[in-house]
Amino acid sequence: MPAYIVAEVEVFDEEKFAVYRQLVPPMIAAHGGRYLVRGGALETLEGEWQPKRIVILEFPSAAQAKTWLDSDEYADVKALRHASARTRMIVVEGL
Repeated sequence: MPAYIVAEVEVFDEEKFAVYRQLVPPMIAAHGGRYLVRGGALETLEGEWQPKRIVILEFPSAAQAKTWLDSDEYADVKALRHASARTRMIVVEGL
């Protein structure tokens, strides 16, 4: 069953985050993932939610999504994300 990582990202260090943006796509792909949404214009339609940036990734399964997130090769890149942005992230199974 496909699964989706949905992340709300607020970048506070654009220079560091630009490096992260370059490094992460091949790692996602290596774990069977792909971008569905990567930034882009957004508009709040209901409620108070005002995210700065949204990223949605699709993986073949929740297990593969979590394997990528916890992988050794992603560890240093994840630390770079943590040093350059605040992130709220969930994984949700699809249809």
